[in-house]
Amino acid sequence: MKKIINPNRKEWDKLTLRPKVKQVELNKIVNQIFSEIKNDGDKALKKYSKIFDNIVLESFAVNKNAFNDASKKVQGKLKAAIQLAKNNIEKFHASQKETFKVIETSKGVKCWRESRGIETVGIYIPGGTAPLFSTVLMLGIPAKLAGCKKIVLCTPPDKNGKINPVILYTANLVGITSVYCVGGIQAIGAMTFGTESIPKTDKIFGPGNQYVTAAKQAAQNFGVAIDMPAGPSEVLIIADKTCNPSFVAADLLSQAEHGKDSQVILLSDDKNIVEEILSALKLQLKALPRKAIAEKALENSKAIVLKNISQCIEFSNLYAPEHLILNFNKANKFIPKILKAGSVFIGKYSCESAGDYASGTNHTLPTNGYARNYSGVSLESFVTKITFQELTKEGINNIGNAIELMAEAEQLFAHKNAATLRLNDVD
Repeated sequence: MKKIINPNRKEWDKLTLRPKVKQVELNKIVNQIFSEIKNDGDKALKKYSKIFDNIVLESFAVNKNAFNDASKKVQGKLKAAIQLAKNNIEKFHASQKETFKVIETSKGVKCWRESRGIETVGIYIPGGTAPLFSTVLMLGIPAKLAGCKKIVLCTPPDKNGKINPVILYTANLVGITSVYCVGGIQAIGAMTFGTESIPKTDKIFGPGNQYVTAAKQAAQNFGVAIDMPAGPSEVLIIADKTCNPSFVAADLLSQAEHGKDSQVILLSDDKNIVEEILSALKLQLKALPRKAIAEKALENSKAIVLKNISQCIEFSNLYAPEHLILNFNKANKFIPKILKAGSVFIGKYSCESAGDYASGTNHTLPTNGYARNYSGVSLESFVTKITFQELTKEGINNIGNAIELMAEAEQLFAHKNAATLRLNDVD
């Protein structure tokens, strides 16, 4: 990690930059694959599964027997851990359900809003270097709670054409049975256009590498919504001399091991504690199975010393991190000052991995600075909201004249007439 001591404020914008991705080249690849999937369906999927995953599949759909086999391969202790996480995620997301309330805006004018589950949603689950079965919980549970009628799950198979058994077990646990062995750009393309095997979806969710991210953004050009634009995973940690350096080092590495293009940022008001954290990080890194990946991510990462915690919060708001950890005393008093972050972890025992797995909050969060204007996935992400209004004779009488005047001022006389006819009827 690059160390920076008391940078001038003019440098802050530059220090918040993420590693660049060659977007033009990515878009060219995505457009080519999308075009073939749109025209050739499953044939194109098979072609790109052979090119990218080096497998030949006769069928993309996972059959029912595979779910039963997967359950037998998952250890009981892991099943119990998944169940605990499932319970907490359900509790937190179920609390987000809204009960509609009828508001009488004027006498005889009633307005309200109701939610409807998005009919068909697509879920992408990475399965390469890290099979993210936890994301099945994070996306499948709110989709079910929202009442989505069809949930399509795509995830890349291994070299034998099989899906990780824990992904299949978790999918079955939350009630997802439409699972397909396809990954990368081609999976997003399949859920965007639909093929002979895979249904077209209305909205696509889930994390992925730079190729998946570019494909999701392209899907929006074809009338398919996505959860949010995103990039590689990231964490920003604010720590002072009261922190446990080993805890902070572990949190930095927990994000760095996600991928070579991940980024971690450490902020502190104490130069000495930064040195202690970096020493602890070097020790822990040696024993990390994903050491090579984490080392590459650390090349894009920074440890920055600022004048005080208030400046650290200010810098964090400029960076708008996916994950923000506050590892210092009396962190709660700074909560009102946090304006831009995907998910916040308060105090020395609140490790970021708690949110990734089992605390109950959702780990599908805006990255790459998108926390400035996007929220993480919630129950609301899986619904559309429809407004309703009902006017009685008294209601049209009370607001009809305002409608006429405003419509006439905009020179929309058919609009005016729709109110005038009703007012005449009431008279």
